[in-house]
Amino acid sequence: MRVLVTGGAGFIGSHVVEALAERGHEPVVYDVCADAGSDVRDRAAVRRALSGVDAVCHQAAMVGLGTGFAEAAEYVSRNDLGTAVLLTAMADTGVRRLVLAGSMVVYGEGRYICERHGVVRPGARSVADLSAGRFEPMCPVCGAELSPGLIAEDAPVDPRNVYATTKLAQEHLGAAWARVTGGSAVSLRYHNVYGPRMPRDTPYAGVASFFRSALARGEAPRVFEDGCQRRDFVHVRDVAAANVAALEAGSPQGALTVYNAGSGEPHTVGEMARTLATAYGGPEPVVTGEYRLGDVRHITADSSRLRAELGWRAQVGFEEGVREFARAELRGR
Repeated sequence: MRVLVTGGAGFIGSHVVEALAERGHEPVVYDVCADAGSDVRDRAAVRRALSGVDAVCHQAAMVGLGTGFAEAAEYVSRNDLGTAVLLTAMADTGVRRLVLAGSMVVYGEGRYICERHGVVRPGARSVADLSAGRFEPMCPVCGAELSPGLIAEDAPVDPRNVYATTKLAQEHLGAAWARVTGGSAVSLRYHNVYGPRMPRDTPYAGVASFFRSALARGEAPRVFEDGCQRRDFVHVRDVAAANVAALEAGSPQGALTVYNAGSGEPHTVGEMARTLATAYGGPEPVVTGEYRLGDVRHITADSSRLRAELGWRAQVGFEEGVREFARAELRGR
C-alpha cells in the first residue's frame, strides 16, 4: 500500500513510517515540520498529497494536557479542523482506509471497583483533596476506597481537558466519514507512549520525556503526587506495529473500530522515574507531592481486543524499553 502518514516526521509518526517500510509498504510523509506547506488544514496541499494514496495513517496533532483554555482554539483548529479537512479530501479523492491516532485521555479516569457497588465512575478530584495529599479517588456512592483495574474500549468516555475533547471529536469525525463514504476507520487509543525520539523540554511531551530531559540536565526527575499513579507505558515501536496491523487488517467498512493500544502491564509513574534514573545513572527521583488539575489518578489499558482481532502483541518489555530510552537521543521538539 501507498500510505500517507500525517505527522510522519514526528515522534510516533517517524516510527510508523519505518514500520510501514519494513513491511514493504510505501509511506509518504506529510508533516508541517518537514515541509512548511504540509499543514493538514491546507485543503489544496492535502488533496495533492493524497494523489495515488491507498490509505492514511493520521498522526498529526497538537498534543498535551490542554488544561486551560488559552490554547483551546489552537487545539481545535489543529486537531479537529485539520482532521475534518483531511477526511473531506479523502472522501473527494476516493481514499477509503484510515487509521487514526486516538488517545486514552478520552476515558478520563480509568476503571475502578468498589467492594460494595461494583464498577463506579469517580468524578474529578477536588483542589481541597489534592492540596491535602488525598490523591486516590473514592467511591462516589459510599466514599469507600476503590481498586483500579484495566479499562476496555466499551467504557464510558469522559474527556476532562481540551486536548482530550479534541481527540474524542476526531473519533466522531472518523466515524461520520466512514458511515458516509463506506470507508474503513480505526482509532488506536494510545496509552503512555515512550521511546526514542520523544521531544525534550516541551509542555506537550509525556511524563517519560520530562524525566529523561531532567536526567540529561543532571537534575533529579520530579514526580508529582506520591508517584503511585498507575499508567500503561507502551513502547513506540509497539505502537507503530499496531498502526501497521490496523492498516493491513481490512477492518469493517462503514464504521469506526476502536482499540486500546497499551502494553497491558501497569506501572506507576514513580516506578518509571526510578527505573529510568537507574538506567541512566542517576540522580534519584524526587517525589514532590505537587499536582496538576486535569491529571487523572489511574488509567491502564485492556488491550485484549487488539490482540484478539488484529493479532498484535506488545513486544518490548518495560525494563528493556526503559533501558533503551535512557540511552536514546531526544528530539528538539
